[in-house]
Amino acid sequence: MTKSVTLAFPGQGSQYVGMGSQLEGHSSYEYLGKANDALGYSISKIMLEGPDEDLTLTKNTQPAILAHSVALFEKASEVLKEKNVKIDRVLGHSVGEYAALVAAGVLSFEDAIKAVHLRGKYMQEAVPAGAGKMFAIMKVPQDVIEKACAACSSESEQVMPANFNEPNQIVISGHASACDLAVKWIADNYKEAHRAIELNVSAPFHSSLMNPAAEQLKAHLDSITFKENTLPYIANIDATEYGAGTAADTMRNNLYNQVAGSVLWTQSIQSLPDDTVVLEVGPGRVLMGLLRKINRNIKVISLDKEGAFDELGEVLS
Repeated sequence: MTKSVTLAFPGQGSQYVGMGSQLEGHSSYEYLGKANDALGYSISKIMLEGPDEDLTLTKNTQPAILAHSVALFEKASEVLKEKNVKIDRVLGHSVGEYAALVAAGVLSFEDAIKAVHLRGKYMQEAVPAGAGKMFAIMKVPQDVIEKACAACSSESEQVMPANFNEPNQIVISGHASACDLAVKWIADNYKEAHRAIELNVSAPFHSSLMNPAAEQLKAHLDSITFKENTLPYIANIDATEYGAGTAADTMRNNLYNQVAGSVLWTQSIQSLPDDTVVLEVGPGRVLMGLLRKINRNIKVISLDKEGAFDELGEVLS
């Protein structure tokens, strides 16, 4: 019997046309229909058939990932219960945190799906097209990136670390001109081999430019029910593990602060014990790649792949 199971839920960028089709015929497939009912339009059609341009609209991407993740969680829960394995903790990357909180009993599926649809819409609308940028900075130490962001930010133009994805990949986000300056500052001041890759995103997520989106989302989060968590969860905003029974308002505030705050993914994974088995619960295998770069000792199973549930059964036996 495995000592420890951690569930990790992926974020934006893991979506693909056809996501969820593998669940057809299983009872968990009904979550796609529940998502349609909650949103008042067919997110399942966009998930299963595309087109890709519609799926990559943030207001669609976020509920699509949540619906797929929660459906996969339901399927995984059956196997875990069968094997009498308890879940030690849950965490999610950015929008994945909402699926983690559904799994932890904090949010209902319907409330979560509406919230992430609005979150995506508000993030999209917060900044005019082209005003912001995001760059993945590869193989540059954290302190150098933090110095670059501080040196290239002013009151009117800001850039900041947005995602600490793995030790050699930190994403910066902010005003387009400040991001460009930070990339140049790093090139001028850090002489080791490194790369800066501009990301194809619709807005500068997890930066101060998202403050208007955070305020709009706060009004919505204040209107829905949050319950105490039944499972421990690690929050993006501070990489802290919150034990079961954490006050509902704490988790509501964590989701509010997360919109314009950094995703401390590296730090969150570094806090996990080596002997935990991490199940990637959602579309794709992005998290598996990141986890292996953070801690190679941790066993990761991505549930969105052929034979994943057979592998899960074997590992848990």
